[in-house]
Amino acid sequence: MKILRCGEDGIRIILGEAVDPEVNLKVRQCDSFLRTLGLKEIVDVIPSFKSCLIHYDPDRISFQDIQAMILERQGEIDRVEVLASRAWEIPVHYGSAEGPDMDFVCSYSGLTREEVIEIHTSAVYTVFAVGFMPGFPYLGILDKRLYVPRLDTPRIKVPEGSVGLAQLQTGIYPFESPAGWRIIGKTELRLFDSKKEPYSLLRIGDTVKLAAL
Repeated sequence: MKILRCGEDGIRIILGEAVDPEVNLKVRQCDSFLRTLGLKEIVDVIPSFKSCLIHYDPDRISFQDIQAMILERQGEIDRVEVLASRAWEIPVHYGSAEGPDMDFVCSYSGLTREEVIEIHTSAVYTVFAVGFMPGFPYLGILDKRLYVPRLDTPRIKVPEGSVGLAQLQTGIYPFESPAGWRIIGKTELRLFDSKKEPYSLLRIGDTVKLAAL
């Protein structure tokens, strides 16, 4: 475990160096541990790929004191029970107008459209983080054969449900938004609903299987 100061009211707990399910479990345990403390000094906890970012109230606690508390109690983190992972299958329309970068991905990878779809749908992805926008899942680890760079110039907007690739990740845009990832498909499944709790369909630690329509 490493602890870094992030600005005047942030502290980042780094729980591993690799992006993999084992580190992801430690992140989930740390997130659950911090939330169950119910401390007024902690404003928010944001879990990510390899770390948890704590936003704390500097009027209630100092960086030194919250750092000392975490180090003193770090042994408890490994014993925390986390919410069970849920398995999802998400249907995707690949290519055509709903996947405008499919031709680029095929050209860059040397794969056919059918091979790209086969590789993309054969994996079971872990939700390593949810962020960038509400409900946006960062899914990994993408097969290296589908590695593609981001767009040089992001699109001003892509439709809700667009499925994108960037480097060794895949993700789904819950809303119409700007996008710099390569779009290869689209799902009709709604990933975020502000009128229905829980708002986000996916949470960190869930698994996702994509299915071609």
